[in-house]
Amino acid sequence: MTMNQKRSSDVIMNRILEVCSTGACKTKIIYQCNLNSTTIMPYLVLLMDNNLIETNDEEPKLYKTTPTGIQLMKGLKQHYEAISMLRSSMIPAV
Repeated sequence: MTMNQKRSSDVIMNRILEVCSTGACKTKIIYQCNLNSTTIMPYLVLLMDNNLIETNDEEPKLYKTTPTGIQLMKGLKQHYEAISMLRSSMIPAV
């Protein structure tokens, strides 16, 4: 990915799931996913609403990837690997 190329939402959500796989506070997610406090919340809400991450009821609040989220991460990894293989086998246009 080039420096000015925007990431797709699936790439961002996959990264959030990776960061949360060992448990993470919102600040850690923001820094490791290169997001800000405004853009992170819709992703966290979406992932929680779909049972892909869960949170504790304590402070500091920690987000953890659920077993369903781990399955999605594995599926996305296979998907990205397949796309990468297709791209590498493409013959460049002359």
